[in-house]
Amino acid sequence: MDKKLHLISLGCTKNLVDSEVMLGRLKDYENTQNLEEADVIIINTCGFIEAAKQESVQEILKALENKRKDSILVASGCLSERYAKELREEIPEIDIITGVGDYDKIDLMLEERKRSGKTIDAGVHKGVFLATEENKRIISGSSIHAYIKLSEGCNQKCSFCAIPSFKGKLHSRTLESSLKELKNLVKEGFRDFSFISQDTSSYMMDLGIKDGLVRLIEEIDKLYYEGLEIRSARILYLYPSTTSKELIEAIINSPVFVNYFDMPLQHASSKVLKAMNRSTKYKELLKQMQKAPNAFLRTSFIIGHPGEEEEDFQELCDFIEEYRFDRMNLFAFSSEEGTKSASMEQIEPKLIKARLKKIDTIFSKQYKEGLKNLLHQEIDVIIEGKSQEHEFFFSARDIRFAPQIDGEILINDKEIDEELQTGYYRVKITQIAGENPVGCVIGKL
Repeated sequence: MDKKLHLISLGCTKNLVDSEVMLGRLKDYENTQNLEEADVIIINTCGFIEAAKQESVQEILKALENKRKDSILVASGCLSERYAKELREEIPEIDIITGVGDYDKIDLMLEERKRSGKTIDAGVHKGVFLATEENKRIISGSSIHAYIKLSEGCNQKCSFCAIPSFKGKLHSRTLESSLKELKNLVKEGFRDFSFISQDTSSYMMDLGIKDGLVRLIEEIDKLYYEGLEIRSARILYLYPSTTSKELIEAIINSPVFVNYFDMPLQHASSKVLKAMNRSTKYKELLKQMQKAPNAFLRTSFIIGHPGEEEEDFQELCDFIEEYRFDRMNLFAFSSEEGTKSASMEQIEPKLIKARLKKIDTIFSKQYKEGLKNLLHQEIDVIIEGKSQEHEFFFSARDIRFAPQIDGEILINDKEIDEELQTGYYRVKITQIAGENPVGCVIGKL
């Protein structure tokens, strides 16, 4: 194997699945972390908000500065889909620009580039690619966990979001397709799964099935009882407007799905939520989630949306103080061209920054209190391997946690005789080191 590939996947985990499809198509390439020795460099870009767009452009420019003259540079993904014309004009050195529709054709595009020597604008404005069980992926970053993407696009009409403008309406896989991929991944040795999409709780609504996600959970539970070696799973991105009490109950009653509830609320003020064109009906859902045994709640908030007055912001602060989420993403409002929110009167960036700081202070205090409460507790974890940040520790996560976003538990001791490896363990938290719990393995699950 003498061909080398350097791939950078930016943005969300949905983007990562598409990157893994490209890795599968380019399995004859050796992956390299050294950009300068790569024959092919792929930047799978993100174009969601301004900060993500800037990061994508910076990675492209970095690749151009450091790559060999004869290597091929590919810009794929959301930024390429939204701004293909601008990228071609501003960075003509890019060899291949492809959007969100042709991840499974990356090998053909590279062959065409090598054959013709011409720059290629491919797969832009041709629809959205959605991986199925027929697309061979190379799972990256873990030997035990895999993401499964259930749908692409979105039927929501949030006033601040540009995603539907370039990813289109909701397009779901069939239930059979999703289950086949799950079974295939279990055969490969994966045991822990995260089910993802832009609006996961709307899964299969475009196919005329209202309770698609409930059906998926029930079918996976059946497979578990029939002997499928799946150990744990979680669902990311539940929309308030499409999440039902029946769905929450299905998660709670499942022997496979952990009580992980990731519901981006975006705000607490009814006035601001209406300006965002978001649902204001979520508190009963939150109460039901919080009552679930060993529940873990994650959410997201946008600070500084047009029309957010001081009383709206204070209402959000009070709401966060009351509900105490386990994890929280905070975003400064990003004015995206073509969206309704971009045409509204904007709030001064300085004020948004001050509000972000206040919210962050509130949540940081809650987060630290949560860490202290972990001390001396026993929890079930998944050990992924050696910690990349701390070479003398193993890296683990609470079985409920989604990989990479919910934190790392450091393992530095064990009471069992066997050597630690990737898998499921019982751990006692012995200390808190900064923002990392430190634990001792007391048993294997």
